[in-house]
Amino acid sequence: MDIGFFKGILVGLGASIPLGPIGVLVVQRTISKGRNSGFISGLGAATADTIFAALAVLSLAFVQRIFDANETFFLIFGGLLVAAIGLSVYLTNPIKQLRRKRSVTHSFEDYISVFLLTLSNPGATFLMLALFALVGVDVDQQSGALNIVIVLWGVVIGAAAWWFFLSWLISHFRQRFRIRQLWYINRIAGIVIMVLGIISVFGGLERLLLPLLH
Repeated sequence: MDIGFFKGILVGLGASIPLGPIGVLVVQRTISKGRNSGFISGLGAATADTIFAALAVLSLAFVQRIFDANETFFLIFGGLLVAAIGLSVYLTNPIKQLRRKRSVTHSFEDYISVFLLTLSNPGATFLMLALFALVGVDVDQQSGALNIVIVLWGVVIGAAAWWFFLSWLISHFRQRFRIRQLWYINRIAGIVIMVLGIISVFGGLERLLLPLLH
């Protein structure tokens, strides 16, 4: 097996393990809706991370120009999206979710919502670049297509493996949570996600307004 594949796995793990708003959302969904919902949500993040990895490998200079030119927009838009999802989590009744049958779980909604949330942070491209450098992945536009595909498949497998493990672990202890605890977890998770989104929005507004104040 190509060593690039294993290095790609390390990159996928490194991009997924930090417990940001995506991790909080996956944990919350696993507790409220079950392991499948948490894992499918994680796959949405893994898909977006793989896109960022591909952009980092194939078109860094172009992506960097777009991000630098529209950083304020991405901060504000991404922050609003994060805050909206946090509000949705906060207002969700976990008791009703627990009573739903697995057959009516909206897997596509779980996947696409986390995919879009992760995609709203194109700065993750630079995280991928740093991780590539850290593990010694050396691919660029001059590399063979097969080598690039092998590395990207490693990223997919690494990210998916983390979300599978996290959703399995949380699901394993899920039965120990009481109904009242689930209610509090939903509220706390929603507040944490909203705060992270609001911080991003204020960061974007600061960049937008600071030149006008001078």
